[in-house]
Amino acid sequence: MAGFTTLDTIALTFFLLSWLAYHYAVEIGPHSGRSLNVVMNSRRARWIREAMERDNRIVDTQVMGGLQNGTAFFASTSLIAIGGSLTLLQSTDRVVALFADLPLAGTTTAAVWEIKVIGLSTIFGYAFFKFAWSYRLFNYCVILLGALPSPRKATPDEVEQAVHETTQMNIAAGRHFNRGQRAFFFALAYLGWFLGPVAFIGFTGAVLTAMWRRQFASDATRVFRRPTPPPSKPEESPP
Repeated sequence: MAGFTTLDTIALTFFLLSWLAYHYAVEIGPHSGRSLNVVMNSRRARWIREAMERDNRIVDTQVMGGLQNGTAFFASTSLIAIGGSLTLLQSTDRVVALFADLPLAGTTTAAVWEIKVIGLSTIFGYAFFKFAWSYRLFNYCVILLGALPSPRKATPDEVEQAVHETTQMNIAAGRHFNRGQRAFFFALAYLGWFLGPVAFIGFTGAVLTAMWRRQFASDATRVFRRPTPPPSKPEESPP
């Protein structure tokens, strides 16, 4: 790429491969079943099955509304982020002169700066599409939740089909929401590129490590591990 060094290319490749590797590890890989997202999917299935047994599902719709509100918030934030990043294109000359004085940023040109900004905007655009689609899927899930038949009025096959549809729609909505949040986290890593390729690699490694730990080794994942029973005390013999 014109204006980019070999180290820039290596840093960008490392960034993209890290994103793909994390996606594989969390959603596809052999250890994905231990990730926090997958564990929560089983709880989504339990929630829908419990909702099936309730005649009054007001609480369930309120919970679903909370999920929708959170998704709508992130979708709106994505649009603001897109607008903010594109605004940087209007002050390219001033920003390039500013970064030229920074010791870690190295030399840059207007073309390089604009390409980096467009790349950042693309990440936020991807996040917006994920959040917007997740919001739509949660809407569908609300409809399916309201359409859950009563076990006393439906056949077992109809009940299982309704539970399956609602659960899978809920899981799909959560999956796209997680991918949108993932884009936000990697956007933070991408900001390191504005400081130079070395900072880009460092930011990417730090974000990747933090995200991996949250999915596989955080205090949240330990919540779902079976607690170890306390060791039994040996019985004391009577004197």
